[in-house]
Formats: sequence, C-alpha cells, structure tokens
Amino acid sequence: MSERRRIELEPDTVERDLMKLVLTLVELLRQLMERQAIRRFDTGDLTEDQEERVGLTLMLLEDRMEELRERYGLRPEDLNIDLGPLGPLLPRG
Repeated sequence: MSERRRIELEPDTVERDLMKLVLTLVELLRQLMERQAIRRFDTGDLTEDQEERVGLTLMLLEDRMEELRERYGLRPEDLNIDLGPLGPLLPRG
C-alpha cells in the first residue's frame, strides 16, 4: 500500500507545515511555467533574448526552491500532496 502524503498541522510544526503548503503551490506553478516555456521554445514563439531570460528565471526559481526546502527540512517528494481519489497533486518523477 502506498504512503499517503497529507498535510497534518501540529502546533509544534505549523511554520514548517505552512511552508510545505506554500512551496507545494509554488512548485506546481513552476512546473506549469516550465512546460509552457518548453512549448514556446519548441514553436519558436520567443526571441533568443526571451529564451535566455525565461531559462535563467526558471533556474533561479528552482535554486531558491531548493534553498527553502533545505531550510525547512523538506524533500522534493514532500511537496507532492495526496489528493485522495484524485491521486498526487504533482506528476511523479
């Protein structure tokens, strides 16, 4: 049976749990932005300068996410909230 990842708020860990929720939402948006950027790269909708700026922005966001996960003792898989019958919020892998 697979382990369920649900957010359980405890008074002792409320800051960490809140950060987990915020980082989960930011990670979802980051992944959506990354997919959109890849589509735009593939279709040639961006200039070379725009491609460079988007790529740099996504790399900086990923680095900052990693810093915040480390600060709060979270692993990337900790951000994948189980939505019950709908499955995990984020794609696995």
